[in-house]
Amino acid sequence: MDRNSAIGLFLISALLIIYLYVVPHPKPSEEAKKPANTTAAAPAAAATATPAPLDSVAAAQQLGAFGAAGVGSAQTTELKNDNLTITFSSKGGRVEAVRLNKYKTFFGKPLDLFDAQSAQLDTRFRTTDGRQVKLSDLYFRAEPQGNTAVRFVADVAGGQIEQLYTLPANSFELSYNLRFNNLNSVVAQEPLTFTFLDHVRQTEQDMKQNRNHTTINRYLVSGDHTALVEASEKPEEIKVTEPLKWVAHKHDFFVAGIVADNQFQSGQLNSNVDLNDSTFIKTLSTTLTIPAADVQQGKANFRFYFGPNSFNILKEVAPDFDRNVYLGWGIFRWVNRFVVLPTFHFLEQFVSSYGIIIALLVVLIKLVTWPLTYKSYESQAKMKVLKPEVDAIKEKYPEDQMKQQQETMKLYSSVGYSPLSGCVPQLLTLPILFAMFQFFPNAIELRQQPFLWAHDLSTYDDLIKLPFTLPFLGSHISLFTLLMTLSTLAMTYQSNQNNPAAMQGPMKFYSYLMPLIFFFVLNSFSAGLTWYYLISNLVTLAQQAITRRFVDDTKLRAKLEANKVKNKDKKPSGFAARLQDAMKAAQEKEVQARQGAGSRPAANNDADDSDADSGTGASDVSPKRPRKTRRS
Repeated sequence: MDRNSAIGLFLISALLIIYLYVVPHPKPSEEAKKPANTTAAAPAAAATATPAPLDSVAAAQQLGAFGAAGVGSAQTTELKNDNLTITFSSKGGRVEAVRLNKYKTFFGKPLDLFDAQSAQLDTRFRTTDGRQVKLSDLYFRAEPQGNTAVRFVADVAGGQIEQLYTLPANSFELSYNLRFNNLNSVVAQEPLTFTFLDHVRQTEQDMKQNRNHTTINRYLVSGDHTALVEASEKPEEIKVTEPLKWVAHKHDFFVAGIVADNQFQSGQLNSNVDLNDSTFIKTLSTTLTIPAADVQQGKANFRFYFGPNSFNILKEVAPDFDRNVYLGWGIFRWVNRFVVLPTFHFLEQFVSSYGIIIALLVVLIKLVTWPLTYKSYESQAKMKVLKPEVDAIKEKYPEDQMKQQQETMKLYSSVGYSPLSGCVPQLLTLPILFAMFQFFPNAIELRQQPFLWAHDLSTYDDLIKLPFTLPFLGSHISLFTLLMTLSTLAMTYQSNQNNPAAMQGPMKFYSYLMPLIFFFVLNSFSAGLTWYYLISNLVTLAQQAITRRFVDDTKLRAKLEANKVKNKDKKPSGFAARLQDAMKAAQEKEVQARQGAGSRPAANNDADDSDADSGTGASDVSPKRPRKTRRS
């Protein structure tokens, strides 16, 4: 590793750390704003309190024309397929609990996406006499429609409120239709309000990651996608005044979302964190408005999605619903979506161990990027061959740094070597580096997949548990991260040994410091990620050993000498010419500055002599210079 490569590696590492800990992603749109307090979420939070059952008189007073449906007893009904068990309550005719049948929590318990204690879905409307009525105020009659559907009916005010739920086989989607029949005279012609209050429980090993990956995503009819800031520990809010297509509560590896066949008129999204709450890691709240005409005309059709946060499944649900799987932004998302994911899923068809799949993924990526690696190593070899000439230039101009650089660039130009040729290949592999940082922590494919001593490749391995807590490390040391760090140090040592003269002083210190910094950064990251980098380091060491067999210093020297003869009368062009002109201009400016600084004392001396000759100043009284007497 030469000096330029070390500087490049240091800058790349600094950018990576800034990306991980400073850059917020995804960033909310201009609609997003943080409320000064949590009052925005208060109305939804108040809905969690279970009101006392009403008697017929109280129901009539509170609900008016809908009072007849305000008295009854709550009954539960289930719809079930291979993927989901959904529990409904006749009080409100609403979804009360959702269990994912094929998944468990990290702690081995059944995975309930939410239940009656942690969440509440409700819809409210206003009557023509000004009353606010919630569906949860009313008792519905459950009418099973075979094994795949259930219809809830409430006879009110001379009409009906009808809710129909359908759960297809082998699906994570629940179809929902809401209809008001013959209620136009008692229901105000204004939008209904749908609310979803969701107190999220911890389901994964790492509570911090579980919390930081929990958020609300929304997608507008216009095609714009935005999410609440995931890692924020302050209240977050987005008010949406445009029509929405869908909203989703993302629970790290699982999603509870609602998609409108038509649209929601507007909405509001809120999230809040109470770090002292050991039961719920984050509270999500969604409020959406439903056009009254859709409900009255039977066009209020929706689909709930309750299932895994899996890209291949989500992309079939709704436009851009797959954005609930965070794959990074910009080019990094493209790399994950069109390179990493397809390769990963292709290997899944033939290999059952995800640890082996990751190792094969490393090998494939290294093979594809080998030409870039070879180019970088060849650049380092050229630098090593040219080092005697560079040292001679430094000895010739020991005090003139600008001249050293100018002559060094002239040497590089004469032999056809560009210092950037070693850095550019490394920069071209940077998108893959960033993409992996987003892929592994968010890949549900790795969730609860064991490999070697790791029980779950989607989170850190804690084989080494500490009886105390260390800053940045926590109470564990990830063995995969430790081995990755040791392999990186070994690779750095080998590189420094191959080119000891180019890596001296502070740069040598930094080359060993960066792996240690990343040990602290990655200790709580996905074991799949650190396993990937461990294998990547080992493959890189093998590549370097093989590449050295193809790069002969003697032949490289002969090639550079041939280039020197070939380019003897050739003037530099392009970037090299501009760089050389800039250095020459800087050198001339420096020379002028030195000359200007040197001429100022001389001018002062001349002025002193002039003063002396003219008989002014202190010289006039000097006893060493006798005056001449003018004779008349």
